[in-house]
Amino acid sequence: MTVAALAVVVFLGAYALIATEKIPRVTAALGGAGIMLAIHATDAQAAFFSEQSGIDWNVIFLLLGMMIIVGVLKQTGIFEYLAIWAAKRAKGRPFALMVLLVVITALASALLDNVTTVLLIAPVTFLVCERLALPVAPYLIAEAMASNIGGTATLVGDPPNIIIASRSGLTFNDFLLHLAPLVVVLLAVFIGLCRILFRKSFRYDPDRAADVLQLDEREAISDRQLLAQSLAVLVLVMTAFVLHPVLHYEPSVVALLGAGVLVAATKVRTQDAIAEVEWPTLVFFAGLFVMVGALVKTGVIGQISQAATETTQGRLALTTMGLLWASAGISAIVDNIPYVATMSPIVADLVQANGGEQAQVLWWALALGADLGGNATAVGAAANVVVLGIAARNRTPISFWQFTKYGLIVTVVTIAIATPYLWLRYLM
Repeated sequence: MTVAALAVVVFLGAYALIATEKIPRVTAALGGAGIMLAIHATDAQAAFFSEQSGIDWNVIFLLLGMMIIVGVLKQTGIFEYLAIWAAKRAKGRPFALMVLLVVITALASALLDNVTTVLLIAPVTFLVCERLALPVAPYLIAEAMASNIGGTATLVGDPPNIIIASRSGLTFNDFLLHLAPLVVVLLAVFIGLCRILFRKSFRYDPDRAADVLQLDEREAISDRQLLAQSLAVLVLVMTAFVLHPVLHYEPSVVALLGAGVLVAATKVRTQDAIAEVEWPTLVFFAGLFVMVGALVKTGVIGQISQAATETTQGRLALTTMGLLWASAGISAIVDNIPYVATMSPIVADLVQANGGEQAQVLWWALALGADLGGNATAVGAAANVVVLGIAARNRTPISFWQFTKYGLIVTVVTIAIATPYLWLRYLM
C-alpha cells in the first residue's frame, strides 16, 4: 500500500472517530496527526511551517485572541445582564423571550465565535427558564441554531469561516458584504420557524413572570470599569477587522493585539485571562490541519480536485449548487470544522480552475452549506455539541433525535433560501 493510500485510511479512520465520538475528538485528531508523521505522509517542515500543508497558525491565533477577550468579558457579568434584560423586556412571555435570546445569540455569534457565545448564554438560559417554569430544551436548541446562523455572517463568527478566509484570502468585509444580508433574512425566517416548531413549549405563567420582573439586571454587572475597558477593546478589534484593506493587519494579529492590550491595561491577571481559553479546541484544530496537510502533501487533495473539475467540466452553476447542498448534507453527518478544513484546498483548486472573480461564489457556497448544514443534527457543529453537553451536565439531557427533528427542518428551509440567493446574485 502506498503512503498516499495509507494517509487516506488514517484520515478516514480519524474522521469516523470524530463523527461517532467513540473517543474524544482531540484524541482522534492528535492520534491521526501522529500517525501521519509516523508513516512519513508528512514531516515537521510540512506540518509546522508550510503554508500549503501545515498548521494554519492564523486560525489558531485568531481563535486564541478572541477567546482571551471573551474570557475577560465573562468576568464582568455582561452576559448575565443581557439574559435578565431579555426576560424583563419580554415581560416573561415565552415566545417573546425566545425571540430576544435568539437575536442576542445571533448578534453575539457574529462578533464572537459561536462556540464561545453558547458557552456563555446557555447557562444563563437555565436560570431564566427555571424562574419562568419553562422547558429549557427548546430554548437551548434554538440558541444553538441561532448561533450557527448568526455566525455565518462574519469571518470570526463560525470556525469554518475562519478556515475559509485563511485559505481564500477573503477579508472580514467580504463576509459582511456577501453573507450578512442573507443571514438577516435567514434569521427572520428562523424566528418564524421557532414559533411553529416549539409552539407547545410556550406556557405563560403570570406569577412567575411577575417574579422575573422584580430582578435588577444591573446587579449582574460585577465590574463596570472592566466592562468599559473590555467593550472598548472589542470595538477597536472589530473596527480593525473592517479596516483590514487600509491597515493591512491580518485578523489573527488584530485579535492577539487586542487580547494583549486588554490584559496589559486592566487588572485582570494573565492566568485568569488564559484560563477561559478552550485549549482542547485549539489542539483539535492543530491535529486536524496536520492530517489534511498530509493529504495535500501526498497528492490526494490534488487528485480529488482534478476529478471534481473534470466532473463539473467548468460549469460554475452546477459546481456551486452541488457544493452548497453536498456541504449541507455532509455537515449534517460530521462536524463542519473538519469538513471545511478538508474541502478548503479542493475549493481553492476549483476556484482557480474556473477562473475569474465570479468563481469566488464557490467559497460562499462552501460557507453557507457547512455553516447552515451544521444545524441539521446534534453533531453537525461544535456549538450543538457544546449545548448538549451543558444540558446533560444540568440533568436536562437533549437527545440526538430531539435536536435533529428540528434541525433537519431548519437546515432544509435555510439552504433552500440560500439557493436562489447564490443563483440570482452570482450566477445570472
